[in-house]
Amino acid sequence: MTTSLFQKIYKIILRIPKGKVATYGQIAALAGNPRAARTVGWVLHGLSGDDLPWHRVINAQGRSSFPEQSRRKLQQALLEAEGVIFEDDQSVPLHVFRWDGR
Repeated sequence: MTTSLFQKIYKIILRIPKGKVATYGQIAALAGNPRAARTVGWVLHGLSGDDLPWHRVINAQGRSSFPEQSRRKLQQALLEAEGVIFEDDQSVPLHVFRWDGR
């Protein structure tokens, strides 16, 4: 894993607009390494502050990857404040809120 991949991931996450989400795998693919979804997770895990809109990154099922008693509720609250709607099963309808990467 190179620093350049990390830098690409940072830049992509910064581009996710308010009210939209992206998946770990989607970000990895946009960074040129579609099999690096876990690397995206490591980049987010290593954040020292709130420089990136980390809350806009969710898993491929449209859910938070945080444990229930962790930052999951904060992530949901931040997304809801941007207009993202959660279904009854706590998932985001990706067909509505997934960022297209442009």
